[in-house]
Amino acid sequence: MELAEGEGTTEGKNDVDIANTASSLGGSGVFHIINDIVGFVLYMHQQIPSVLQDMSLDFDGLQTEFMDLEAHLTQPEVKPLARRKLVSRKREVKHEIKKLQKLMSSISSLRSALQLMIREAPDIQRVVLILGGSPLRPQKAYELLFTHSDNVLSFEGDFSKAKLQKHFQKRFTIRALISTGAGSTSCPGPMRLFILVHAPPSLNLPQHFIPKRDFRYNRKFVPLKLRFKCRAQDEATNSPLNSGTNDLIWFQCRHVIKGLAFQKPVDE
Repeated sequence: MELAEGEGTTEGKNDVDIANTASSLGGSGVFHIINDIVGFVLYMHQQIPSVLQDMSLDFDGLQTEFMDLEAHLTQPEVKPLARRKLVSRKREVKHEIKKLQKLMSSISSLRSALQLMIREAPDIQRVVLILGGSPLRPQKAYELLFTHSDNVLSFEGDFSKAKLQKHFQKRFTIRALISTGAGSTSCPGPMRLFILVHAPPSLNLPQHFIPKRDFRYNRKFVPLKLRFKCRAQDEATNSPLNSGTNDLIWFQCRHVIKGLAFQKPVDE
């Protein structure tokens, strides 16, 4: 996905266009956009203490340290004083792992579910991220609208991308969000992040998605809409939603991400 320097345009208070030069985003592009915005929403609305990439690295580091401590404690030559220090540190690390385990597990499950969904429905056009007590009581909502070429029938590739390409895609997407003021209002206290996708009724992933045919926003609530457009598409198909959307229904992802309770640093 190649984005131009002036990629983000605001057509309305709650509408943002993000254009790219490719003929289609592709399954990998859609997945990484959703993944990046999930991280943005959680961090900018104070549901996690640091950016998701840093938290993932920290969590992996804690797990590695825990295994190293266990291995060290099995060595008979470790002296009593050193052993007590190792046991104390092991207890601290275990506590930190337990505190992050549920969050990191739910994020991993969500990513796996999204990949399975994209493989089964690669021409997905609408995804909604809702932060709040329930999908029907949103505090914040981000509606992602994707354009696809008409011949998107399947996605058989993997979800990895060139490092540089991924960097620029994330950079321009997040920049466009920040330029609209997205994330500028805080949501204090742990909240839940729900994911809903508009997909064909034939979507069959019961362990990951359940039908929500009657899903709709409260009339007074207006989500922020992000339209990811493909510049190479014919101008006649400028609408972000292709034909046949009346045949689609909403599915809610079973993997709900709950924000962490943490002490926000006090600005000096």
